[in-house]
Amino acid sequence: MSKNNILSVENLSISFFNNSEEKEIIHNISYQLQQNEILGIVGESGSGKSVSTMAILGLLPKKISEITSGSILFKGEDLTTLDSKAFQEIRGNKISVIFQEPMSSLNPSMTCGKQVSEVILQHKNISKTEAKAKVISLFEQVKLPIPETTYNKYPHEISGGQMQRVMIAMAIACEPEILIADEPTTALDVTVQKEIIQLLKELQAKNNMSILFITHDLSLISEIAHRVLVMYKGEVVEQGDLQEVFTKPKNNYTKALISSRPSLDYRLKTLPTIQDYLQDTTSKEIITEADREKHHKTIYSKAPLLEIINLEKEYFNTSGLFHKTEGFKAVNNVSFKLYEGETLGLVGESGCGKSTLGKAILQLDKATAGSIIYKGEDITKVLKQKMRELRKEIQIIFQDPYASLNPRLTVGNAILEPMKVHKLFSSDKERKEKVLEILNRVGLGADSYDRYPHEFSGGQRQRIGIARTIALQPKLIICDESVSALDISVQAQVLNLLNELKADFGFTYIFISHDLAVVKYMADQLLVMNAGKIEELADADEIYNNPKKEYTKKLIHAIPKGL
Repeated sequence: MSKNNILSVENLSISFFNNSEEKEIIHNISYQLQQNEILGIVGESGSGKSVSTMAILGLLPKKISEITSGSILFKGEDLTTLDSKAFQEIRGNKISVIFQEPMSSLNPSMTCGKQVSEVILQHKNISKTEAKAKVISLFEQVKLPIPETTYNKYPHEISGGQMQRVMIAMAIACEPEILIADEPTTALDVTVQKEIIQLLKELQAKNNMSILFITHDLSLISEIAHRVLVMYKGEVVEQGDLQEVFTKPKNNYTKALISSRPSLDYRLKTLPTIQDYLQDTTSKEIITEADREKHHKTIYSKAPLLEIINLEKEYFNTSGLFHKTEGFKAVNNVSFKLYEGETLGLVGESGCGKSTLGKAILQLDKATAGSIIYKGEDITKVLKQKMRELRKEIQIIFQDPYASLNPRLTVGNAILEPMKVHKLFSSDKERKEKVLEILNRVGLGADSYDRYPHEFSGGQRQRIGIARTIALQPKLIICDESVSALDISVQAQVLNLLNELKADFGFTYIFISHDLAVVKYMADQLLVMNAGKIEELADADEIYNNPKKEYTKKLIHAIPKGL
């Protein structure tokens, strides 16, 4: 082991067991983490990046998994030989971890401060008063607002970004030598993500830590890592200096990961996927300004399909001794037009009102003021029966397809059921034929009909959600963060599919996302929301090239650019 290497993973293989069947999922991987270095580990879901790093801390699930070969050397000591008691001394003290989802990792019944001080008292011989002072100092370090107040708050009382900062404070509380950051920014807004990345870089430099930064986003790796390791199907397919891997990738999988993310400089007609690179079928055809202008001339020459006029959605909170009612406008005086065949991008940070606006248009959460004119009729004033009929024409694709699918219904029945409710086609036989046709259209195939949602991957489940939506032959589809939980290449497949379906069926989209690179790729017009109001509304390219408002500039500046 080199003097500079604090951690050395050598020829590591890991197997999982199902009954008597053994399946190897990590295949003979080797890499080193140097002192005072940030090593980025990148790969999609199922690549083995999290499993292999959890093995470092002895956190592989008992009885169903096993390290079958290789070693994990931490400062010369083989961690694969340690028992549970020996690991207690290392975990949180010498090697620490930040998990992807802070809400699941923090104890909801304990205050934030108590949770961090508990870690310190476990490993350090100090008093409770000293531990509290240390926690408040840590909260200052991770830039939490009013550390003394945050100490006494419960996790649900602070924002997602603040919860992640509490998790970071907990992870660095005992000044570990290695910090494992497992997808620590996936669920965060682009601006909060940038802040967390900056914070980790500052803490690493200040404390001379080594960091293993795990993500599926190569652009994000470029913002933080010194070196990068690329994993695919349980193997290390490429590793090296960040600049070298980004500018001269050798492996086709690495090339695909770099190219699958939409570019901010040009708009490809079809985003390349992993399969395109592996089969050498990538297309370099771009959408030119002339193509875009021609398309816009066609769609904007007609009357709008949807017109939102002075829309407001106010929530009321009754609190205090005398039950004073306070109002909060989640959507505040919003007006815009949407044309048939258009994709309107809707962006902003969490809490800006974009999802509330989407629900108000769908009449899932009725607006408190203003008008929603769909095909010339104000749908805020229509009767329930009429609204039921309109639901067929205005549909939504949700962020989490698994939560929106009934686990007890087969995929075929989940798609067929709404067709039956809306009396589409004359018999179940006809409906089934249509469902099979749609399943093929979204790339799932007829054999998916009798399978259940849990039998599919995240990307496949999103295709099922899309299939269920298009089965009703809608006019307007609201895509609410519908690709934010997907791997980069799966995201590329779904974006390609949405664009194909739009071209084939003439769909109109409202595309809601906090990922500005994706929205720029998809959108004709862009609507930027902040605190319930419209900050900017114009052509997507115009806003990206010449943002007028400081808020928009901040959002664009926060996008990971890659090298």
